[in-house]
This record gives sequence, C-alpha cells and structure tokens, in this order.
Amino acid sequence: MLKKIEQRQTRKSDVIEKIKASRLELSRLETQIKEAGLPVIITFDGWSAAGKGSLISQVIKALDPRFFEVVSVRNPSDTDRRKPWMYRFWRAIPMKGRFTIYDRSWYHDSLNAMMYDGLGKKAYKRRLSDIATFERQLTDDGYLIIKIFLHITEEEQKKRIKKLEGSKVTAWRVDDKDRYNLKHYDEFLETYDDQIKSTNYDYAPWSVIGANEKTSAVLDIYEVIIGSIKGALEAKKDKKKYIPKAQFETVSPALEGFNSVQVPKLKDVDLNKSLTDEEYEEQLDKYQEKLFKLQNLCYQKKLPVIVCYEGWDAGGKGGNIKRLAAALDPRGYEVKPIAAPEPSELARHYLWRFWNRLENDGHFTIFDRTWYGRVMVEPIEGLTPKDRVDQAYREINEFEAQLAEWGAVIVKFWINIDKDEQLRRFTERQNTPEKQWKITDEDWRNREKWDIYEEYIDRMTELTSTENAPWVIIEGNDKKYARIKALKTVIKRIEEALDKK
Repeated sequence: MLKKIEQRQTRKSDVIEKIKASRLELSRLETQIKEAGLPVIITFDGWSAAGKGSLISQVIKALDPRFFEVVSVRNPSDTDRRKPWMYRFWRAIPMKGRFTIYDRSWYHDSLNAMMYDGLGKKAYKRRLSDIATFERQLTDDGYLIIKIFLHITEEEQKKRIKKLEGSKVTAWRVDDKDRYNLKHYDEFLETYDDQIKSTNYDYAPWSVIGANEKTSAVLDIYEVIIGSIKGALEAKKDKKKYIPKAQFETVSPALEGFNSVQVPKLKDVDLNKSLTDEEYEEQLDKYQEKLFKLQNLCYQKKLPVIVCYEGWDAGGKGGNIKRLAAALDPRGYEVKPIAAPEPSELARHYLWRFWNRLENDGHFTIFDRTWYGRVMVEPIEGLTPKDRVDQAYREINEFEAQLAEWGAVIVKFWINIDKDEQLRRFTERQNTPEKQWKITDEDWRNREKWDIYEEYIDRMTELTSTENAPWVIIEGNDKKYARIKALKTVIKRIEEALDKK
C-alpha cells in the first residue's frame, strides 16, 4: 500500500494561492463547526522525520487558538502507566465545536510499544481492538475522526535525519528510536502497512499523504480535512451518521461478544433478609478488618478495585458506602459522587467523565451512581435518543471490559428495596429536620415512575451483567444486612482476583 503512494513534486509558487484559499476555507468552516457543535479529532502519524510538527503548524494557522488543542503523544508518564492504556487519549477528546489535534496518536503508542518495548503481538492486537471500540464509540456519538499518515521514502528519511543531526540546533530532535526506524525501514514499512489496512474503518478511514515534498503535502492535508468537515457538517444537518470517503478499501471490525451472568428480576428478589444488632456489629468489625488487610495487598499487587453503587432513591447507598470506606486507608481510595453532568461533561461523550475519575492501580474507586444513568434516567426523562441508549449497553460492556483488561476488580451493586420501605424512608426524612435535605421533589416524582424504572433496571442488569462485571442485587430493606453483604461481596471478589495474581 505505502509503496504505491505518489510522492508529488510541486513548486511552492504553483500552489501557494491554493494553500491560502484552503486556509481561508478551513477558517470559515471552523465557525460552522462551533455553531453545529461538531467535535473534530485529527491525528498525525507517520515515519520519524516525516514532518508531523511542521505540517501541524501549517494546519493550525487557519484555526482560532481558543478552539483547538494540540496533544503531543510521547512515552506514557508514570501516572499514565498506572491507568488503563487508553486513559490519556480519552482525557484529551474535545468538547463539541472544538478540535483536538494529536501529534502522534494511539496508533503510534501501540506500535512503539510493540517495536521498542516488547509488547507481545497478542497484546498489540488487543490494543487494536480497543482502538476500534474507541473510534466507533466516538463516531457513533457524532465525533469526526480524521486519521492522517505521513509517508516518506527511505532515501528522504535518511536525508532528513542526517540534516537534523548535522546541526547543533536540531540534533536533539533525533533519538535512538528515530535511527532504529530508519535502520529497519523495510520492517516498519510492512508493519505500518498492516496497521493501516487492519484499522481502515469505514467510520474512521486513513488518509495517507506522500510527504517527501512538504508544500504539496500541506495542500493534500487541507483537502482531506476540508472535505471531511464539509461531509460531516452536511450529515449532521441531515441528522445522519457521516461515512467518510475512503482512500483505500475499508474494514468493519468484529464486535466483541460478552459472556452473560444471569441476574434475577427485581420482583423475584426476596427482601425478607435481616440481621440482629448483635450479628451486625460482630460481622461489621470482622469484615472491615479483613477488607483493610486486603487493601494493602491490592496496593502491593497494583490491583485496581472499582465499586459501583446504584439503587432506588433512599435505598441506603450512602450508609453502605460509608461502612465500606470506613474499612479503608483514606490514602488509597476515593469516593466519586455522580450528579447531573456539568456543561463541559455534556459537551463530550458521556463516558469521558468516568474515564477521568479512575484512580491509579492499587487504589479503590467507589462510584456513588455511575455510567448506568445513561440507560436508566436519561431514556426515562427523554434526555437521550433511543438509538444512542440502545448503543450504550454495548458501550458500557466495552468500557468495563477495558477496565477488566487493565486488571480491575469491578463490583456492581444494585441496592433493592420495595415500594413500601421507600415510602417509609421518604416519610421519615421529610419529618426529621436534620434529614430533610435528603428528600426532594424529584424523589417523589421518580417514585411515581416506579414501574417504568423497574422495567429499565431489569433490562439494564440483563444486558450488562457480564463475567467481567456481574451485577449483584443487594437485599436492602434491612440496611444492616445490605451493608454486610456488600462488604462480603467486595472481599470475595478481591480474594478471587488476588488468587490469580
């Protein structure tokens, strides 16, 4: 594929007016992007010394600096290495109406890990699967992804590296990886070819640009970006998903399957379970002490633990979380209360704010409500279109699969109470001055939709209870019983994971 890419030779004087016109057109399109709320991601990958930095500089001349960010992807930091590998790319996705331009991307990160750092081929293929998921999830959400690969010949690369090394001003820009890239040009050529072919998705195809001559490359890049943006804006106007024109034959990655774990419907859960005060106090001390010891092992083994709480209003999530957290060293956990999204969160893919809240490996992340609002509250309140809600079940399973791939223990609780118990707790809150802040008009409105919520909850647990992240229904009419069951469940899941380490 790459060997067939044309390397044009164009005099600057012949195309300078076209470049100026393209720059003006992109500048005008930027206004339309802001008005339409179109988020745009542009990635620049390619050979060492292919001119990524200088060509990005040409592109951004057309853009308002308030509405784009250039992200330079180099070796992951120590913090990056303690997160899921896609974490740093998710964090950098743009808000609606803005650009993120990557100087090297997730492709460079993965290929470098294989070629230089010993990442095995199986792990590399797993990464490509994660990338396919990432790009599909974003484009399904209305993002435009423009992937550019800058191709230069071996002779041109050799000339450029020699020129850079020959000047004291630029010699620092050449490192051992650049020299290795040149020395093993044929091997990299084959690897780049395979990567481009296998990731040339119909929703995010590659544009390979012959970059031996930089002037013609600038014009070609502008044409790709402008054409893609025009097409995406037109599709958005027509309320259709944009399918870009592809330079090469595209591929459709296989969708991953998930092994389901059966969960009972809420109406079938026996809520007549309880503990005496004496049983509760004895077991609380026992299991909190045990969890504290396990937390130390998790830290030593760098095992991340993610505990997710969902449940009915007044179900007892707060008290349950309090007893779980009380067992832990406060330096090793964070509780993440999830409320209605902030404007900056609404302006991005809904999973962005959850990727952002993940703690380092070896730590506990405890979510008080989670990403499952996407398939409960949002469709019931008419906040999200049905097609996006239907897609969210898969997206959530994929998200949790990537967390499990990172090594995380994922524990998901639905705290279940019956309608009479909820009414009793609502009434108690309303009649107790120090608890009145806990009850709102929205709680009473949600109660009126009990049957609708139950239907959505049953569907949620059925479609998202997987081996990676099974749902656990907590019988919550008795708060003491619910707290002990949660502690025992977390302990059991951690012990199982440590046994595999």
